Amino acid sequence: MVQAYILIQTEVGKASTVADVISKIPGVLTAEDVTGPYDVIVRAEAGTVDELGRLVVAEVQRVPGITRTLTCPVVHL
Repeated sequence: MVQAYILIQTEVGKASTVADVISKIPGVLTAEDVTGPYDVIVRAEAGTVDELGRLVVAEVQRVPGITRTLTCPVVHL
């Protein structure tokens, strides 16, 4: 499994709604609204890096209210 944190910026006042919608997407482990430079932080997993990329582009980025995402794959050194 490949896991990643997805850092999300949203439109003003949309963080809670975005986190709620994203939390229902298959492959998403957690989605929480936070304070700071990002509004929502998601932990997601997929079978491969390509599947993870499809999850981010085809599912997460299509949620209304999102303005920017940054995907940070988890590495085990």
